[in-house]
Amino acid sequence: MRVLIACEYSGAVRDAFIAHGHDAMSCDLLPTEVPGPHYQGDLRDILRAGWHLMIAHPPCTYLSVSGLHWNKRRPERAAQTEQGLEFVRLLLDAPIARIALENPISCISSRIRKPDQIIQPWQFGHDASKATCLWLKGLPKLILDPSKRIPGRIVGEDRRGQTIVRWSNQTDSGQNKLPPSADRWKLRSGTYAGIADAMADQWGKYAALHHLPYRRMK
Repeated sequence: MRVLIACEYSGAVRDAFIAHGHDAMSCDLLPTEVPGPHYQGDLRDILRAGWHLMIAHPPCTYLSVSGLHWNKRRPERAAQTEQGLEFVRLLLDAPIARIALENPISCISSRIRKPDQIIQPWQFGHDASKATCLWLKGLPKLILDPSKRIPGRIVGEDRRGQTIVRWSNQTDSGQNKLPPSADRWKLRSGTYAGIADAMADQWGKYAALHHLPYRRMK
């Protein structure tokens, strides 16, 4: 299958699809961090190049719920959120039959539609927590393998008596352990290898078995 990995410079998802035998290419305004098929430039230049499947990772800086409180105090930031939502709509309405768009917990859920699935790295063999929402078009939800589930450490109970669990990338209070830095956003935005491999294995096979010419979906 011809697979486009939109808004990716790490090469993680692209290389997972290549490893599963697909003709995959990443695209981003930044150069690829790992040598491989990559288009550095505007995604719109290649969006209509006959792809069978697209995995899209739109920038989350101005979409994530964790930062939306700044929008009331900074009008320019609110405008960037609107631009980000327009880009998400562009991706979801792309002329590609099968699309998966991923983002953290964000205003996409309230402004466009709720995600079809929310996954965690610890469900795919990684000792880490990072809620990742998936908006799907023409693709099934990822199937979770219970044998790959990584249990977290118990740090206490909340007021309702529910067990509080954390993973290795979190402090006991739930904050990410990465210290502030110029490239912190890069380190936090990468796709975990276990998730990338599941996407390539499951969605690559599904797209190949159910290959159809593009039809615009309502």
